Amino acid sequence: MKKNLADRGFSFPPSLRDGQLVQAGSSKSLWSSNCYAVGDEHDDCLSALLGSDDMLATWRRKSSDSSTGKSSGDENKAYAVRSANSSPSTLPDYGYGGREPTKKEEDEKISGVREEDPGASLEDEEVDVVQDQVRQIKKQEEEFETFNLKIVHRKNRTGFEEDKNFHVVLNSVIAGRYHVAEYLGSAAFSKAIQAHDLHAGMDVCVKIIKNKKDFFDQSLDEIKLLKYVNKHDPADKHHILRLYDYFYYREHLLIVCELLKANLYEFHKFNRESGGEVYFTMPRLQSITIQCLEALQFLHGLGLIHCDLKPENILVKSYSRCEMKVIDLGSSCFETDQLCSYVQSRSYRAPEVILRLPYDKKIDVWSLGCILAELCTGNVLFQNDSPATFLARVIGIIGPIEQGMLAKGRDTYKYFTKNHMLYERNQETNRLEYLIPKKTSLRHRMPMEDQGFVDFVAHLLEVNPKKRPTATEALKHPWLSYPYEPISA
Repeated sequence: MKKNLADRGFSFPPSLRDGQLVQAGSSKSLWSSNCYAVGDEHDDCLSALLGSDDMLATWRRKSSDSSTGKSSGDENKAYAVRSANSSPSTLPDYGYGGREPTKKEEDEKISGVREEDPGASLEDEEVDVVQDQVRQIKKQEEEFETFNLKIVHRKNRTGFEEDKNFHVVLNSVIAGRYHVAEYLGSAAFSKAIQAHDLHAGMDVCVKIIKNKKDFFDQSLDEIKLLKYVNKHDPADKHHILRLYDYFYYREHLLIVCELLKANLYEFHKFNRESGGEVYFTMPRLQSITIQCLEALQFLHGLGLIHCDLKPENILVKSYSRCEMKVIDLGSSCFETDQLCSYVQSRSYRAPEVILRLPYDKKIDVWSLGCILAELCTGNVLFQNDSPATFLARVIGIIGPIEQGMLAKGRDTYKYFTKNHMLYERNQETNRLEYLIPKKTSLRHRMPMEDQGFVDFVAHLLEVNPKKRPTATEALKHPWLSYPYEPISA
């Protein structure tokens, strides 16, 4: 009978307890929405629901025999049937009670509500945990990004290249697009060519990365950073190399970028040896300085450290207009990275890097100071053949390294004794030798009338990085606003 009633959409009434009708699973009225009549009509409706009088009697008898020791699970599911729509007159003939609940029953109700509170609290905690996990997942997803690498290959061909070296052939076409015009030179892990882009109709530089995993990985870093930097400099105002294309071809990674002219090292050497008019005059040095500082200010504003600023990584865009570009972000890193202890070419390396102190973007400012002194004199400022001899040059020209820096440097012991004496191991005799720095000065090393320039270089070459200016601060130096004659085009 219970099954039949359930199939018809009715809930079979649960047991009576203490004269109270208890309904399972609902706080609504026990009866169907069609059974609101009172008196005889109501009796007919109740009979229709419960069946015969015998059945109703049997149900009442079973209800009165029900044990008061019902399981806690049944009690938690039970609710009082009396609702706001019910009244004592609604069911006068069935003994469902119109009496007021006793204090004991009220206490039992309150107790039941209190027992339910821990469960609700637990559910809230579970929801909070799930929401926190979702937030963590979204946060992790936001930490990653991707970029696609094109793979260019001939149709209907497979297999490896016969030669692991990429042989450059003049007048050949690379990847069906770049017509090789000139071989520009090679570096430690790449070779560069000048090519004509048949699609865009302009000359470009194609950098061919050597087929070694470390070189490949470092070049992917450079691509990633160039894309990031160029994205934040759409108008090309900050003197950083422009990236045009990159792809994988014949087992080599190729990077296509804007075509520039000679780097400052090569051009300065050519200018001196040619015996022609001196190119690096004070007005041009001032212009080069401003452009380099603006490039560093831009990179540092993006949270990047160049980490390898040197004359070879500053290229001429226009000789007549004295326009420069900073290149080679292959060694660059974010300030938030786990910073590498081996960065910068040694002649342009900041003291804090050699001593393995914490470093930041100011190491680029130190490198620029070294570059400017070199462009002015034609000689490397801190000539050296080892880290120890480099430190000796720094101490002799700039001044002593503060004891606080020596005390905190993790590699100080490699170059200084406990008494702060500079030493080096002789590679031939394997004996330790003290190094006595030759005392001189920056003014002596840069003999010139323009003392404003010397003061500016000294400002950049502050040994203590805490006292060294940032690129933004350096741009405010009085020498950079000195009114030299305009550069003639």
